[in-house]
Amino acid sequence: MLFHISFWWVYLSFFVYQITTFRRKEIELDQALFHAGVQVAFNMLVSYLNYFIFLPRFLDKKNVGRYLLEFTVPFIILIWLRVQLQRYMIDGYTYHEHYFYSTTYVIQTAGTTLFIVIFIAMLRFAKDWFELEAKKKELENERLTAELTFLKAQINPHFLFNTLNNLYYLAYSKSENTTEVIAKLSQMMRYMIHESNYPQVLLSQEIDYMQSYISLERLRLNNQIPIQFDIEGNTESAKIAPLILITFLENAFKHGVNGNDPSAFVKLLLKVEGKECLFRVENSKIRVVSSEAGKSGIGLQNVKRRLDLSYSGKYQLTVSDKPESYIVELKLTLS
Repeated sequence: MLFHISFWWVYLSFFVYQITTFRRKEIELDQALFHAGVQVAFNMLVSYLNYFIFLPRFLDKKNVGRYLLEFTVPFIILIWLRVQLQRYMIDGYTYHEHYFYSTTYVIQTAGTTLFIVIFIAMLRFAKDWFELEAKKKELENERLTAELTFLKAQINPHFLFNTLNNLYYLAYSKSENTTEVIAKLSQMMRYMIHESNYPQVLLSQEIDYMQSYISLERLRLNNQIPIQFDIEGNTESAKIAPLILITFLENAFKHGVNGNDPSAFVKLLLKVEGKECLFRVENSKIRVVSSEAGKSGIGLQNVKRRLDLSYSGKYQLTVSDKPESYIVELKLTLS
């Protein structure tokens, strides 16, 4: 709307300047404004008849012949009325101003009006295009949000299944740590239900969540496996997508730790330098290969997809499969 108003204001100013500067006889400003206003009013009438009535019908029906007929008839009538009015206003049909009775003037008037009509119509196409692009972007954002929600929803049952297995083992063995595991699980579930709904959380919160998970694993393994978690840099103000790191940690315990293997280990490093974050996970390999070993499962596929959605072009994931260990390095550019 503002662009339309600005255009017609500039157009009116141009006509006033043209009339007062290039007319051979003197003309008062109020007369110039009146003459210019008539021309602008006719151009606006033709332009917005096309903008609001004829063009929408064409876009709806896609019938070129019908559109040209509907537009051409009122266009010719309005141009004829404008020419007659201009002739009357300028010299009262005395034919002193010969130019206004010439074919050249009629063609020039029709051509100028048609150019303005086309320009205003292009604004309609531009408006529709921007609205379409905005709608497409909105739908794409909704689709990506729904996909992210779906992926995070898959993480929750995966974690819950693993933890309930641990809890079942502790309860079966009548471990005194069962109540502590239930309390930890309750705390972690609150984080997953509430905080994971946000697009980003404080990195310190994500670290607390991982440390709670490690505590559960330590209890399950009776503290027999060395687990090292080093944290470097300022993690208090940095933000990260929730639950983006936990899958790598889960896999380290699932595929690399066996309570019967004294050589098993898990080493974690989380390092923050400015906006750059490095998360490194190294774990031993289970010597006795089971049917589950070596399978990344749906969890790793999901986290890769979430990285593509949340950190497109801002992450680097490196996986190293060594004879005695498995190393995952994730480099993120945080917001």
